[in-house]
Amino acid sequence: MDKMLYVAMTGASQNALAQKAHANNLANISTNGFQRDLEQARSMPVFGDSFPARAFAMTERPATDFSEGPMVETGRDLDVTVTGKGFIAVQAPDGSEAYVRTGSLNIDALGVLRAGNGMPVMGNGGPIAIPPEQKVEVGADGTISIRSMGEDPRVMAEVDRIKLVNPDTKGLTKGLDGLIHTRDGQPADADVNVRVVSGFLEGSNVNAVEEMTSVLALSRQFELHVKMMNAAKEGDEAMARVLQIG
Repeated sequence: MDKMLYVAMTGASQNALAQKAHANNLANISTNGFQRDLEQARSMPVFGDSFPARAFAMTERPATDFSEGPMVETGRDLDVTVTGKGFIAVQAPDGSEAYVRTGSLNIDALGVLRAGNGMPVMGNGGPIAIPPEQKVEVGADGTISIRSMGEDPRVMAEVDRIKLVNPDTKGLTKGLDGLIHTRDGQPADADVNVRVVSGFLEGSNVNAVEEMTSVLALSRQFELHVKMMNAAKEGDEAMARVLQIG
């Protein structure tokens, strides 16, 4: 009886965690560049001083869905997104290199090019700095070109090039900061084949219907686990009454 109660109890608690993962996906359905988290459940033996005769349910996030989201046209020159496979390199708060799929770029007061999340965009030699300019253009290969103050409209100067990478997604993981990181912590190599398009942002790849269906299914499973716990309680009480009669 205690085995049944233990499995039902852990199943209910892990169902609640799984619902949080899907709720987070739904909350970011309008977040540009968001890539949904996957979740799965499995049984795990309880190891200790004795033979592992118990098992508990465990919810885990095995991976992130790196599929492409829909393209959203903005018409803004500094809105860029990767077409096809690949990522834009940015500098994480801890100084390491991280990756995003899309970015509403802007230039801060110091001339540093930053993504929409505030992270500096990486170039050939580190964060990209933009000198005073009248106009900024981003080429398909990530090249940053500017028209300097007072220059002829036909004169554009190349400043730097956004670092574009295309590592194997099996070696990538999403951190708690929402950025994509390499599992080994080493920066990925630049890939000249990755292309970006200006004037577009990539939308979230979350499917609202699929997420809602998963939430409803998990809710029904949670109710089933609660019923199992009640059944275990009733069975234990019935056994106690039998022993009292004896």
